Amino acid sequence: MDILISYDVNSLTKEGRSRLRRVAKACKNFGQRVQFSVFECSVTDTQMEKLRQKALSIMDEKEDNLRIYYLKGPRKDYLEAHGRDMYIDFHDPLVV
Repeated sequence: MDILISYDVNSLTKEGRSRLRRVAKACKNFGQRVQFSVFECSVTDTQMEKLRQKALSIMDEKEDNLRIYYLKGPRKDYLEAHGRDMYIDFHDPLVV
């Protein structure tokens, strides 16, 4: 399944900045960053659960916010992007 995951971590404190880095690292393990706090991921159900549990174990629910959007079709059919787009389609053939 394709998902869009975004987060807002309160980074005013040292602990918050640490959580911010750890949430980003957890998301990076499952997808690719498309904006500072937004990742696009193509995951299995098991990977989705691991990602959710990892991110939630890091976050402070009183200070932070995590949003997961379940996308209903291929990226090219539901996304309109403008400006710099660093997305790499890992399903395309790899040319070396």
